[in-house]
Amino acid sequence: MRKSLVVMLEGNADMILLQDLQKAIKTATKEVQGIITNIETLQRLFGKKKREFSVPEELSEEIIEALRSLTQMRVKEIFRNSSYDKLSRDNALTEVRTDVLDKIKSGFVNIDINLVNDCYNKIVKQAFRDLIFEEERRCDGRDFAQLRDISCKVNMYKPLHGCSLFQRGQTQVFCTVTLDSHDSALKLDPLSILTSGVKEKNFFLHYEFPPFATKETGKIGPIGRREMGHGALAEKALTPVVPGDFPFTVRLTSEVLESNGSSSMATVCGGSLALMDAGVPLSTPVAGVAIGLVTKYDAEQKSIEDYRVLTDILGIEDYMGDMDFKIAGNKKGITALQADIKIPGLPLKIVMESLQSAVDAKHKILQIMHNCIENPRTEKKENWPVSKKLEVEAHKRSRLVGIGGVNLKKLFAETGVHVSQVDDTTFEVFAPSQSAMDEAEEIMQQLLLTERAPDLEFGGIYKATIVEIRDIGVMVTLYPGMPPALLHNSQLDQRKIAHPSALGLEVGQELQVKYFGRDPVSGLMRISRKVLQSAVR
Repeated sequence: MRKSLVVMLEGNADMILLQDLQKAIKTATKEVQGIITNIETLQRLFGKKKREFSVPEELSEEIIEALRSLTQMRVKEIFRNSSYDKLSRDNALTEVRTDVLDKIKSGFVNIDINLVNDCYNKIVKQAFRDLIFEEERRCDGRDFAQLRDISCKVNMYKPLHGCSLFQRGQTQVFCTVTLDSHDSALKLDPLSILTSGVKEKNFFLHYEFPPFATKETGKIGPIGRREMGHGALAEKALTPVVPGDFPFTVRLTSEVLESNGSSSMATVCGGSLALMDAGVPLSTPVAGVAIGLVTKYDAEQKSIEDYRVLTDILGIEDYMGDMDFKIAGNKKGITALQADIKIPGLPLKIVMESLQSAVDAKHKILQIMHNCIENPRTEKKENWPVSKKLEVEAHKRSRLVGIGGVNLKKLFAETGVHVSQVDDTTFEVFAPSQSAMDEAEEIMQQLLLTERAPDLEFGGIYKATIVEIRDIGVMVTLYPGMPPALLHNSQLDQRKIAHPSALGLEVGQELQVKYFGRDPVSGLMRISRKVLQSAVR
């Protein structure tokens, strides 16, 4: 029986159907039995004897009963009072703790205060759990499957590309979206590239959990392990619905302003709203919810006697309970899940029931989000960035770029428009707004502006005028205003010459040349005088 218990769940998917996910979990649980059997065989054959350790000192029964009598009823009354919010409930519990510990210290001598604290915490935790089974209600008055009150807003701050405020109970997140060029894509480190096969990401999420979110003061330093994990889970949940061919890099930032449970799933909901407000064409919105569990566990039989599945858990339900199961997805299926299981394992029945509870809650949340914003925004904001492709003939690239890229650097300094080369003849132009794009296009047109060149026929014979003599050949023009083209020494005469002076050529002299189009790489004109001469005998 114990072999079939689920001890950990984590993954992401491309909107997998609930029934397919359930089938996958059942299949994985079945297939893992052989691995467990082999591990047990290995342990039996080569395992070492477990080390013995002495049981730590425990409190006397008298002190434990005193703690229970002073604590149990008082904390149950606090947990029964659904008018408490997180802060007031914590303050009430702190008052009880202080009073109880003072009485215990004055009533008993030579006691270990750490053991008293541990015992007090166990009594409070057991009282919280017993109340759920005895009264079939939660500390905030909700039913087991009931969601907290949810409110959401979008487009509160006009200068932002996209933003949203998502509040679920006393958990509140503020999400913002910034759009930039593909050059701003997140570059991954070598190890991440090796393990994931991805060099850069055009969509990434930054999750921030400042101390004030839990009404604390503290130093805000480098991102911690918890923030990285929560951000990674929310990013996995949203990635399947973000289009891969979106012309911008998308940075989604989630700042937790208030936290009382499941801020990562609130980030999924708020992030989805902010992306739609920014006009990112999501295939569908995504929502997330955390499912909790409280069990009656028989330590001797090592089995669960009874349990209650809790939807949309509070922070205290996460702390006092046995599971924090985060599930995110759209109406169709599931995109990410992560289970933190605090007991030796869960039967498949509870896992399946938790998944079904999450799907039911997810549909309710998506409907609330739908009432806030139905579809990704299609009308452009004034500050929306603009991206275009610019085709430039190969022989005109130098005019656009300039020596050492000076023209493009000047363009960026003056307009904020970034131009990057895609291939030999294509440039990508990114502007922070339409007005900046219009200004940049005017400047680029001036850089590329030339008098209209006459259409030259491939294989046609034209009169060329020498304008400069060089060691490698002569520079000629075929029509007025034309940039000089090189007529190389190898194409001047049937005979091999080292310098044009060997033929007595002079500036201003006219020659007959044949036109062979432009070089496909450099764009330079290809002309020859040699092919018009008779072969040297």
